[in-house]
Amino acid sequence: MIIRFIHVPPQASIPPQSPQNLAKTHHKVLRRASINPKNGVLSTTAPPPPPPLVTTDSGLLFREKILYLKALKVNPTKALQKNPNFRSTSLQSLKSVENCLSSMGIQRSEFGRIFDMYPQLLSCDPHSDLYPVFDFLLNDVGLPYFEIHKSILRCPRLLISSVEDQLKPALLFLRELGFVGPDKITSQTTLLLVSSVKGTLMPKLDFLIGLGFSYEEVVNMVLRSPGLLTFSIENNFKPKVSYFLNEMKGDLSDLKRFPQYFSYSLEGKIMRRHRLLVEEGLCVPLSDMLKISDGEFTARLIEARLRLGDKR
Repeated sequence: MIIRFIHVPPQASIPPQSPQNLAKTHHKVLRRASINPKNGVLSTTAPPPPPPLVTTDSGLLFREKILYLKALKVNPTKALQKNPNFRSTSLQSLKSVENCLSSMGIQRSEFGRIFDMYPQLLSCDPHSDLYPVFDFLLNDVGLPYFEIHKSILRCPRLLISSVEDQLKPALLFLRELGFVGPDKITSQTTLLLVSSVKGTLMPKLDFLIGLGFSYEEVVNMVLRSPGLLTFSIENNFKPKVSYFLNEMKGDLSDLKRFPQYFSYSLEGKIMRRHRLLVEEGLCVPLSDMLKISDGEFTARLIEARLRLGDKR
């Protein structure tokens, strides 16, 4: 019989734990364990994390709103001066306004200009103040969705205008005037909707009719150049008509053919170009005088000067 000897290693000794280490180990086990209140069974399932801390520090909350405005490129001082309600508006409400505008295609980089112009938007209710405007533009005006943001960027005042008291009456008036079919309101002309019918639109039509145009002629001029309804009577119409009739010795039929005349700067373009033409003894139609660029106008002036020199 063969006897084999098997070597059995001695058990590893376990170093004694200090009371402090034992307490730490016990504490870690308790953190990983919880007791089921129904059956009293100890479970090692991790307990749910504690709820996040919500600060009630009004100073800290206000500072968060200020930082939020700065991130949007909005002047906080100006916003507070023009809209004191902003101080009591929650950050969540501010972000709901941002989300509403974003949903209509307005980029975050564009909020600064809009909120600086109309800080009251910072404390508005999107559901009662903003979405009705978007619904009006989509369904009443008939703008395509992708045109909405163009309309707002062109005229942010739309966002603070009452649909029932301002926008709908203006739309009805403009449609009766002839803004339908191929001349319907677009994102380029929705700015007309923020104008008062009695206080702004009708007086401008009356002024043009008072010059000697018929109602039909004025309507045709406005449909060809809708900007006429946005110009000031005192600062635009009167001085430009006076210069046209007294200095340029123009005929009203020229304005009827080219109503865009009123969209050009009187000092910056109309007077300067007219005087150059007078110096050269030239007379050209309004459209030829104003529509071309400065470079092309100068080139034509030199060409006309050379032609006159050859004839002499």
